[in-house]
Amino acid sequence: MSNEVGKFVLKLSSCAGYEFGDQSLLQMALTHASLLAEINEDVPDNQRLEYLGDAVLQLVLTEELYRRFPEQAEGVLTKWRARLVSKTALSAFAQKLDLGAMMLMGKGEEASGGRSRPSTLADCLEAVFGAVYLDGGLEAAKKVILSLVSDELLKVAACPEEGNPKGELQEVLQAIVPESPIYEIIASTGPDHEKKFDAAVLWQGIELGRGSGSSKKTAEANAAQDAINRRVWATNPVDSQ
Repeated sequence: MSNEVGKFVLKLSSCAGYEFGDQSLLQMALTHASLLAEINEDVPDNQRLEYLGDAVLQLVLTEELYRRFPEQAEGVLTKWRARLVSKTALSAFAQKLDLGAMMLMGKGEEASGGRSRPSTLADCLEAVFGAVYLDGGLEAAKKVILSLVSDELLKVAACPEEGNPKGELQEVLQAIVPESPIYEIIASTGPDHEKKFDAAVLWQGIELGRGSGSSKKTAEANAAQDAINRRVWATNPVDSQ
């Protein structure tokens, strides 16, 4: 077991109260793909565990939000979950565990800022969740995940961030597929002093909504709100990647 893995065992035990039975799973979770290009060993990286951990994370948070907030509608719970699983949120949780310092990665990746890159930290944390699931089962994964997100979960419920439909839409969609929506101004009418703009918002080749306004910004915000209200992605599901 490497020194980094040993340190992370102690950190995870301290912060989340979990100890691995099979520490090779944890080593795999901490191994970035860049390391394989610099060593002559056939060592598995954390990409498959990241895939598994993402699904485990979604399940745990979906169940917790459903149970904890019985009065909230599905759309609100979806929005809150999207905020909790965003790359920004996950990288912050990873920093609680000092995950950046523990990752096993290539020198090139490290030199380019890999240890502090939010997407890398988020992916590695999801891999850790996947490793915990394989090592200890769903209840163990649930314990670890909720111990890390409990404070943020309360903040999300207390500060729902109303009034930012573009931000809300992006968080909901990126929880499904990490691709941002695209806004297009499809028409503008009226004289310069009284312009009206029409906007459409598209994602994964699907038009989600339309909106109008006296400025491009307002038209786009209204298109985002229309998309949130219509929830086209729920009837036209796409495969997560």
